[in-house]
Parts: sequence; C-alpha cells; structure tokens
Amino acid sequence: MSCSSMELLGRLSFNHVPHINNRRILSHSVLAFPTHLGQKHHVVKRRISCSAVDEEQQIQKVLFSDAENSLISSLIGIQGRGRSASPQQLKDVEQAVKVLEASKGIPDPTSSSLIEGRWQLVFTTRPGTASPIQRTFVGVDLFSVFQEIYLQTNDPRVSNIVKFSDVIGELKVEAAATVKDGKRILFQFDKAAFSLKFLPFKVPYPVPFRLLGDEAKGWLDTTYLSQSGNLRISRGNKGTTFVLQKQTEPRQKLLSAVSSGNSVIQAIEEFVTLNQNVSKGEQELAEGEWQMIWSSQMETDSWIENAANGLMGSQIVKENGGIKFLVDVLFGVKFSMNGTFEKCGTNVYDVTMDDGAIVIGPYGLPVELVTKFKLEVIYSDDKIRITRGYSNILFVHIRVDR
Repeated sequence: MSCSSMELLGRLSFNHVPHINNRRILSHSVLAFPTHLGQKHHVVKRRISCSAVDEEQQIQKVLFSDAENSLISSLIGIQGRGRSASPQQLKDVEQAVKVLEASKGIPDPTSSSLIEGRWQLVFTTRPGTASPIQRTFVGVDLFSVFQEIYLQTNDPRVSNIVKFSDVIGELKVEAAATVKDGKRILFQFDKAAFSLKFLPFKVPYPVPFRLLGDEAKGWLDTTYLSQSGNLRISRGNKGTTFVLQKQTEPRQKLLSAVSSGNSVIQAIEEFVTLNQNVSKGEQELAEGEWQMIWSSQMETDSWIENAANGLMGSQIVKENGGIKFLVDVLFGVKFSMNGTFEKCGTNVYDVTMDDGAIVIGPYGLPVELVTKFKLEVIYSDDKIRITRGYSNILFVHIRVDR
C-alpha cells in the first residue's frame, strides 16, 4: 500500500477526533494505570508517514510461534509489568512460561549472538527478596525498563536500565559478567549512575557496591531464547522470573503508550494502520466485560454524567443487544447504567442507556438519566478494543473477564 493511501486511511479513521485535552481518566473503579489530572496534553493531528509502512514490514518479520503468542497474549492487560497481576493472570503467565521452557528454544543461549543487545522488560514476578531498584522502579508503568547483555567482548557486562523519559534521562546499573555454562551468567554489580538530560555530568547512584560483598553478586539463567531472538525468559538467583522482548508486539506498544500517557492518539493511529487488514472488515461489539483504561474525555459537569456516558469504569456487553456501564464508586457503592445497542451500519451501533441506579449491596436507588449515542468499533480482538463513542470520544478498553 502506498503512503498516500495510508495517509487517507488515517484521515478517514480519525477525522472526527475532537481537538481536546488528551488525558486518562481517574475512574472510581480500580485502575492501576497512573493518572495525571490537571496536566494538559495537546493533541496534534498528524499524517501517517512512510515510516508506518517500514514499521509494518518490520513487524511482519517479527514472527512468534503459537506458544510465544500464548505468552504474549497472557501479558496483555497486566499492569506494572506484573505488579498488579491477578492470581488468574499470574497463573496464565506461569503456564505459558512453563510451556516455552519445556520447548526447543535456542540451545546454549549464552553462547548465541541472539542474546546480545538491549531487551525491554515486559513482565516480572516480584518476590519479597527483590532488589531495591526492582521494588522502586520496575512496577511503575511511567518508566521503561531494559536489560543490556554484552558477553562477546573483552569486558562482558550485564546492565539494568530504567529510562524515566526522553526528556529526563535514565539510571544505568552495570555488572561485570561471566558465562558459567550454556544458560547461566554470573554477575557482580560494580557501578551505577544517573544520566540526566539537564545535567552535563553523570550522577553516581548512592550504592556502595564494593562494601556489599556477596549482596552485589548474583546469577541469571536464560531458560528460553526464541529462534527469532525477540523473546527471552530468564530466572534470577532471588527467585524472580523475567520476560523480555527486543521488539514488542503492536498491542503491547499501544498499551505502553496508554500507561505512560505519551502520544496515545499517535499510537492508536499507528496501531490501526498496522492492523488495517483486520480492522477494515466487520468489527463486532464483542460480548464480555471491558475495562476502560484510556479515554480522550472532555470534562463535564459531574462524574455521574461521565459514568452514564460510558466514560468511566467498565462496559459489560451482553448477548441479544444488552449493555451495562458499571462504576465502583466507594466502599461497595456502585453506579450501574443499563441499556441496549443495535447495529445501524458497518461497525457502528446505536446505543440507548436509560436505566440508571446507585447500587448499595442488594439495594438500588433509581437515577433518572437517558443518553443516546453512536458507538463505532474501530478495532477489536479478544484482548483489546478501540472505539469511538459518546461525543466522538475515543476509548481504549481491555477485556477483564475470561
């Protein structure tokens, strides 16, 4: 597809996005995504450039096996790189990890050139023995966390990097590394520093590694390295399991943008463009419970209006055209709004919400509210959904039921 046709697709799909302050919503339901109320993010409309074509071609080359896709799919929707995972989510990830570890990855991964380079951390378990750096930074979605492995040099090293942002800078913790066998790397931390964009020098990290003795030492086993070199599973000496990727799957990139709150509109545009072969077909309003994690919401007079218009909490899509908006308010108090939807065009539904109530335990206090709007499904799969709903507002939902 030519660049001009991609630009046209971008304009057709997003020409109704209002020029508003782009921010995430502080929902009364439980959301682990950080919020930035009061901060203003200007939405800049842009064209999909030729780089989108190159990225699509690059992603098409990043092939994952069925077992690898199963692990990646189980990670979709987990926040804080595992920090806020539910018991069921942890069970699903653990099962997918065990399947891969039992399969045939790259033999003797520490001897392979595929282990070399920068890896992005996408999931980790967090036992109580985790390091201070892991406890402090790893579970924060606003930061990107990487691990660099360079073994085939005169100075073999393993480095952990916390990137705060392109504007602020990063923290890099380095360790001298030794290959013990085909799977295990021995390491000893010896230096760390903050590289801050606004300072012309590095700021040493206040950890006296030389005085820590054995506490500064450890090992890392690579239990699975994919044939493509894009997925790695490692287990550390403190009982921690790590899942890392060199190139992340498009849904992961979109959710990363949502988590950080940076360039979400741009990430949505690029995601839909890259998935145009899927999204150009019929997009159904799939059944299930969908939790809103981002919205380009415009401010309104009251939270109850937001809740009634689907701008907060979760949506429960039922069979036979039933839909419910559900918001956890406080201490067992919920707001519920029931309604119906009916298909009225390609990927478009007429939604009528007319049965509101404040629910406290088994009791309900009726709320007289009626709202009608069109809901367009821009993209949907079994994990993530992008829609345009009330007042042409864009939404990103993740599926939270099984």
